[in-house]
Amino acid sequence: MSEYHIPVLLDESVSGLNIRPGGVYLDLTFGGGGHSGEILRRMDADSCLIGFDQDEDAMANLPEDKRFIFVNHNFRYLHNFVRYYGYEEVDGILADLGVSSHEFDEADRGFSFRFDSELDMRMNQRSKLTAAVVLNTYEPEQLVAVFKNYGEVENARRLADLIVKRRGNSEIRTSEDFMQVIAPCVPKLKEKKYLAKVYQALRIEVNGELEALKQMMQQAMVVLKPGGRLVVITYHSLEDRIVKNFLKSGNAEGKMEKDLLFGHVNHNFELVNRKVIVPSEKEVEQNPRARSAKLRIAEKVK
Repeated sequence: MSEYHIPVLLDESVSGLNIRPGGVYLDLTFGGGGHSGEILRRMDADSCLIGFDQDEDAMANLPEDKRFIFVNHNFRYLHNFVRYYGYEEVDGILADLGVSSHEFDEADRGFSFRFDSELDMRMNQRSKLTAAVVLNTYEPEQLVAVFKNYGEVENARRLADLIVKRRGNSEIRTSEDFMQVIAPCVPKLKEKKYLAKVYQALRIEVNGELEALKQMMQQAMVVLKPGGRLVVITYHSLEDRIVKNFLKSGNAEGKMEKDLLFGHVNHNFELVNRKVIVPSEKEVEQNPRARSAKLRIAEKVK
């Protein structure tokens, strides 16, 4: 049986948390528990780790450790749950964004174009919105926006037109249906790259990933103690831009705001690693998913 999920940049990210005795830490993307396991290994008996994952499949990987609390919800609710468990502030937050190896490899979840399956793509199986719902009900302009904004698909208009034309006759339910519909749009010799963009766009829309990320970054600024660490691993330019902007300016747009009295720029974070950290060639060879990973580490300054 294949491993549920191979953690990316494991040592670099957990070391970036700067774990201290008696600290409270958050793993916002528990998944297979790889990062959480290493955090627990480095924590002392008086520390606490709260793990978040909206995917119920992740519950099969929970550690038997009294220092660990699991929250089966999206990390966009982190502030509420931190307070619910009796904490006002935390010492470190780690988020490994994107899709787990398990979700990609489970054919019936619909995350990968490698399998013929229902077009689902929900990380939270309790949600009503699936990729099939998006394809069969969104207005043409909505579809264009999804593919252009979330996948940076160059022929998004043509793609949307083909989808709307097909669904007028029959619903698009499976990945095989979808492949047949969009075949005229897929460039020769670049099939995998193109399909990856299309599937990424649908997945981001279904799961509201970018909005959830913005909410998480806003709340991280509130719950982190001064001197606390925020460690984030990104996999594509859209999410990386949001993270980079928040660390630079405290907002998703990267707008530098100044206080009215002295004109000083308001900084919430100070970068620990000036240059983004990327996986070694050896790690990429062992875990191809790590190829596009970027690690950013920042410290709360106020």
